[in-house]
Amino acid sequence: MQLTTYLRRRRWTPVLGYVLFVALMVAGYYYNITFVQLGLIDLGTRLVGMSETAVSAWMAGLALCTLVVAVATGVTMDRRGWSTDLRTKLRLLLGVVVVQFCLTLVAPFVRTVPSFGAWIVVASVGLGVGFPVSFSLAVDLVPVPDRGYVAALITAVAYFLANAIPLTWSVETFSRLMVAAMLPGILVLGILVSRRSERLETVLSTLEGQREAFGPGRFCRPEPVAARSLAFAVPTVLMFGVFFVDSLGFLRIIDTPALLLSSWQSPQLSTRLLIAVAHVVGAVMAGVIYANYPLNRVFLWTFALFALTHVLYTWDLRLAAALPTIAGGAASPLNPAFYAVAVSFYTTLNFALWPDLSTTETIGTHSAIGIGVAGWLATFLSTALALYFQASELTLLSHLNVVQALSLLMVFGLLAGLYARRMVLLARTGDVA
Repeated sequence: MQLTTYLRRRRWTPVLGYVLFVALMVAGYYYNITFVQLGLIDLGTRLVGMSETAVSAWMAGLALCTLVVAVATGVTMDRRGWSTDLRTKLRLLLGVVVVQFCLTLVAPFVRTVPSFGAWIVVASVGLGVGFPVSFSLAVDLVPVPDRGYVAALITAVAYFLANAIPLTWSVETFSRLMVAAMLPGILVLGILVSRRSERLETVLSTLEGQREAFGPGRFCRPEPVAARSLAFAVPTVLMFGVFFVDSLGFLRIIDTPALLLSSWQSPQLSTRLLIAVAHVVGAVMAGVIYANYPLNRVFLWTFALFALTHVLYTWDLRLAAALPTIAGGAASPLNPAFYAVAVSFYTTLNFALWPDLSTTETIGTHSAIGIGVAGWLATFLSTALALYFQASELTLLSHLNVVQALSLLMVFGLLAGLYARRMVLLARTGDVA
């Protein structure tokens, strides 16, 4: 890691860049996997009084609006040169955090459907601006050789905190926690963009000067990757598939009390710690594989882990239905542990991939399209499909069978694609050795 060289030579300014990037990304991702993903469901169903179907529809609307805002923001950043201006990105990020702070503060007091809808619209603007801005900081703060490891650290810390800290999944609890966490962030970002300290201005100038060396991503050397090229489209489609399968399965799992109370909301600290440690293990594995092997290795591992996870879930359900006395009705703790490893794999990949497919001039557009399409559009479509399954009264086993089939299809589809690419290469070169 290049970080060890900085530490050995006592170059503290680049080290500060690592710390700043990790802190911002951990805070942002923790906010999304707790307050947005879980708190809004509780807000809509318990406080506003909507059905789960209606809340899921609003969440799909949030995903779709966020996609539109993110792409518009990313394109604007690149065209106006904001992607190459560290201070502008920090000011934009400060604005996003302030908006999210206000939204988080007032969320527990929302009681009507119109106010809930207004909250969703404003939140989608904040999220849509925040994603391309925060990911674009990688070109200033994190060198290319270290991005896999930094992505693993972000994933490990965010998921460990989300799973190990015993919190009730209520909007009031998430609101109090996030408001307290955002205040120091607002203060730090406010100081960084205030221009009142010559020392800080020197630090920011040094960090911004790293962009020429850090900017071109791993897959943009020697030639940049264009947004319309297969080199960008294929990873985007693959990430779309991963997000889609994860959301489609997780939406049903958290809607099943027997599965939820034996895993992520288990009263036993040991179970939650097992899941938290599994997230850390998965993140470390993904970071090492990403940094040292071709990209297709990480995708293969991710697809295989999701396929294995859903095979385990469906196997337990079949066993419980066929032999209830042997199964005992208790869900295996290994299932959510394997699920956690799979989630950490693709989350680590998500943090590292988009900066590595970009240059300093394209990071805004590429990260917005990548996260917007692969993340938010996949979430929107999987939510819509989950609503259809719910309306069709599809059983839990049948629902997870669909997810399992999609996971296996992605594994074999990727293997077939790699084989076909190899055959085309051999045909072009004539090399059969």
